[in-house]
Formats: sequence, C-alpha cells, structure tokens
Amino acid sequence: MYLDEYKRWLEADLQDCDLKPELLSIADNDNEIKERFAVALKFGTAGLRGTLGAGTNRMNIWVVRQATQGVADWVLTQGGNQTVAISYDSRLKGWNFARDAASVLAANGINVRIYDELMPVPALSFATRYYNCNAGIMITASHNPAKYNGFKAYGPDGCQMTDDAAAIVYDSIQKTDVLNGAKFISFAEGVERGLIKFVGDDCKDAFYEAVEARQVRPGLCKTAGLKLVYSPLNGTGLVPVTRVLNDMGITDITIVPEQEYPNGYFTTCPYPNPEIFEALQKGLELAKEVGADLMLATDPDADRVGIAMKCPDGTYELVSGNEMGVLLLDYICAGRIEKGTMPEKPVAVMSIVSTPLADKVAEHYGVELRHTLTGFKWIGDQIAQLEAAGEVDRFIFGFEESYGYLAGPYVRDKDAVIGSMLICEMAAYYRSIGSSIKQRLEEIYAEYGRYLNKVDSFEFPGLSGMDKMASIMEGLRANPPKDFAGKAVAKAIDYLKPEETGLPKANVLIYELEDGAKVIVRPSGTEPKVKTYFTTLGKDLAEAQAEKDALAEACKPILS
Repeated sequence: MYLDEYKRWLEADLQDCDLKPELLSIADNDNEIKERFAVALKFGTAGLRGTLGAGTNRMNIWVVRQATQGVADWVLTQGGNQTVAISYDSRLKGWNFARDAASVLAANGINVRIYDELMPVPALSFATRYYNCNAGIMITASHNPAKYNGFKAYGPDGCQMTDDAAAIVYDSIQKTDVLNGAKFISFAEGVERGLIKFVGDDCKDAFYEAVEARQVRPGLCKTAGLKLVYSPLNGTGLVPVTRVLNDMGITDITIVPEQEYPNGYFTTCPYPNPEIFEALQKGLELAKEVGADLMLATDPDADRVGIAMKCPDGTYELVSGNEMGVLLLDYICAGRIEKGTMPEKPVAVMSIVSTPLADKVAEHYGVELRHTLTGFKWIGDQIAQLEAAGEVDRFIFGFEESYGYLAGPYVRDKDAVIGSMLICEMAAYYRSIGSSIKQRLEEIYAEYGRYLNKVDSFEFPGLSGMDKMASIMEGLRANPPKDFAGKAVAKAIDYLKPEETGLPKANVLIYELEDGAKVIVRPSGTEPKVKTYFTTLGKDLAEAQAEKDALAEACKPILS
C-alpha cells in the first residue's frame, strides 16, 4: 500500500523542486519509504505539525492543500462572511504554504485576508476576529527545530479550532486525495478575482492599540530608564515587539544581531525555544556585555516569551514560565488595585499543570483563579464564556507554564507581544522604586512558600512512538502507582473521567502526594513526548529541588 503511494508521488508533477530528488534518493530504502507513506499526518485541534519533506507523513504543499480543502469544506457549511485569515512565520516554506492555502480557499470561493509580511500567532488571532472570519490559518511549527513546519487552524473567535470542528475537518481531509483532491487556482488569479486581499494597516494598528491599552501603569516606562536586550530568535517578534515597546517609551533596546532577522534555519539556536538555555545564550552574552536590566526572547511565532533577569551580583538568572506567570499576576493585581482599574469580581485563568503558587497570589488579591486543561484554547474558552455572559472585562490575565501569557480579550491565544510589554513594564516599575524582578520574586516566595515547578520530557520518536506513549498511559491506569520515591499517593485524578474533574476529557494523570507535592503525567499534543510535571514545596530551594530529583528518578522506570 505505502509502496503504491510512493510510486504515485514519484510519477506526479510535484511542483516543489525539493520533493522529487528526495523521493529518488530513498528508492531502495524500504524503511524511509514506509516512514513517509505508511501513515498520514493527523489533523487535530493543534492542526498539523511535522518534518518538511515528501510524503503523506511530511509537511509539503500537497499536505497543506489537502488540509486547507478540509478547512474550506467546513467553512462552506458555516455561513457568515465566508472569510479566512492567514499568517505565517519565518519557517522554511512558510510563505509557500500560506500562499497555497490562500489559493485553495479562493478556488472554493472563500475570501482570504493574508498578511503581506510574516506576523505572529496573536496577530493571526486578532485578524480572524477583526475581519469577522469563519476561520484562521497560521503556518508555524512554534518552537520546533528548523526541519519542522505546521498548520494551525483557528475558529471564528480567534481561538484554536474546537475538537468538534477539527474532527469534521479531519474527516473531510481523509476524503480528499492528497495529490489531486484539493481545488486550486493560482495566487495571482485569486488576487485578480478579488478573493485574496492583504491584511490592511487598519487591522495591524488596531492590534497594537489593543495591546498597548492593557498597560497597567501607562507612561511609567518613559522615565524608568530600562535597558533591554531582545532576541526574536530569527522569528516574527522583531517588528511587533519593538513597535509596542517603543510606543510605551522603552527605547534602549539592543537586538541580538545574529538572531534579529527572519531565518528559518535557526543557525544560532537549533531549538528556538525560549524555555531552554541554549536559545537564550547569545542574548545572555550580550546582556552581560551591555549591562542590561533584562534579557528577553520570543519564539519564532511570537506567542511565547522567556526572560533572564539581572541579579544584584550582576549575573543573570532565567525565569521559569511558572515564576513569570506568578510575577505578572501579582503585578497586574497590585497595579490595577492601585490605579483603580481592577474590575469587580476579577477572573484569572491558568492550566492545570501550572503552579499552585498562583492560587495563593490570586487568593491574596481576591481574584477568582480558574483552572483549565493544558492548551491555551481552554483559556480562550473561559474568556468566551465571560464574553457570552456580558462580563468579558472581568478577565485580567491568563497563563500556562510553557511561557504563554495573555492579558485582555482582544485575542484568544497566548501573546508574546503583550507578554513582552508587561514584563518590561513590570521591570521598569520595580526599577523605578529601587527594587527588581528578582527581589519581588524572592518576596513572593518568602510570603507564600518556596515552590519549585519543573518539567521533564521522555521522547518517543518514529512510527512506534505513539504506540509506546499510549501503552505507558494505559499501564499507569491499569496499575496505579501507590507512591513516588516513598511518598504515598494521597489522591489520583484521571482527566479521562470528566465526571470527577468537571472538565472535558484529557489524557492527563495527576498524583497528589501525602506531603503536598504533585506529579503530573501527560503525553504532548504536538510532539512525540510524555511530559512529567513536578511541584514540590520546601523550606528553601535546595529542599524543594532534592524532592523533585527523587520524584523524577522514581518516574524513570515507569516512563522508559
């Protein structure tokens, strides 16, 4: 079966000049052919994501056209404006995929609003809402290595597509022949027929205005003298992040030169993920050189932001996503109360794998902190519920531990543009009162306890990887652990049982231990990984770290 499909591709006019040589190079390698053609990339709520290359299990123009036809079939049943917004980041073939997606939509009689330059995830979410679109498409593989690209689908609310809609799209994709099933006209013809239009400056300016309207202390940054080093990690962040920071008065910004401009090869950081040290290394070296107060990095599609803060001894310390989520929640609450801009019955939202320290901070400020499943679309869903009830102004902040933040309902996905703005404003504020982000974090720990939150990942690549991950989760359910590192399990929560959790089904297991520590196990929705999340609480960092290390060691035989 897969050999037949391989031969069909080999004989087809593949248009993309890279694909035919790749197919010819694997002619005598059954394993390579099987890996590309035995299965197809599965379309889920995160869309598609995979390695660039030839075949049904790769990202290429044919798989993108097939996926777009599935989206088009769904849009045509939805009524409304019959419009789809499209954006793309700096990944290899990003523009090719975005252009072909627009061409498929236009061939189906659907209107397209596509950015004329690479723009981040939040800008796509915003344009989807701004133009009252039926859907949005973002060509990105987020923080994956350079060999990946992806296709993320959004619903009319600017949130990632719902499970139900994604299932309908996937069903349509499976009925569409990958090589000849998608309708297609040239991009030029789509433009000539008035079906494809570029996103206007009015939409771009409205996005920046919406972000800047969420400043907690407007005007503060103009006089604070904050010195910043910033890296867009060769992605989409450069234009929007520097535009917003300049508008609010932060002008002393040194850009990491090797990572300034779009480059889908990511030559200076093979894994362009602001969660890891290697991605921030160039920026840290530059921060030390120029004496910056703060070093900031956004991932290629600029929906996540990581930082390093300057410590009193002149060194720089990375801040985790959980720590920054807590710092921003604390800053927004305190600042809005001080300025008299805190809404009645304020609501913040975080994912179930994020730190319980945020619960303590929210309680202190009288904020309702809601817990959602992992994935920012669930935070977006909470905003939508507030909007439906006419109470959207109650939403003040949402975050997840993987460096995703949002303040305000103008988009429905995480936004590194507003994250960068608020982090810099917070740093400027603490600098203006003779303090620092580092000092405030230590004060929070002193007040609420020394929480430690760490994430470990176990990778399962290849065709057998998904089966191995499924068997691990089945094994944990069939033989529930009674303890981890000698700490008894006081309570086990299985998120496949919504009657117990009150949330939609999710493949997540949470183990609450007798001493208050927590172990969470979940397979990634976008990568061949099982992730383990650890929360420990000690009298100091060393004690919390020692327990985390013991718990992680106990997990290794279970997850190997």
